[in-house]
Amino acid sequence: MEITGGSCRLGLWYVHVWWRGEKIHRIRFARTGIPGPVPAPVQQYCAGHPVDLSVLSTIACEGDTVSARIYQAVRDVPYGTTVTYGEIAARVGTSPRAVGRAMARNPTPLVVPCHRIVAAGGIGGFTPTPEIKEYLLNLEKKGENKRKSSGQ
Repeated sequence: MEITGGSCRLGLWYVHVWWRGEKIHRIRFARTGIPGPVPAPVQQYCAGHPVDLSVLSTIACEGDTVSARIYQAVRDVPYGTTVTYGEIAARVGTSPRAVGRAMARNPTPLVVPCHRIVAAGGIGGFTPTPEIKEYLLNLEKKGENKRKSSGQ
């Protein structure tokens, strides 16, 4: 089975996804789309539905490295919430700077929801732009409000 690639809209951006089966190999954000399918949970998430993307596996969590442990800890941060780089560092037994470096190299944002990791004094960085991080946090806040108002 070969890797499939495609994209879906996320506000003014597109989310490009490369995947095989239920395993995500790469996600990136771009101004233009590429033809091809995207896994249904990613499409639903980008459409603003409160979706748990932990149903998808990611190459980021493979192996027994500090980065893989950081990515797994980040995957445990619930939809609609944030934690600091320092909190993730304490959970994994490393430094906040190491967490920041791992977030900057995250091959599968959204599936490893690095946008939920914020600086102690503000939002922190995000690649390619912090505006996407703000958009994702607002998207999840709205999704969480929808979920609460529907009684789920």
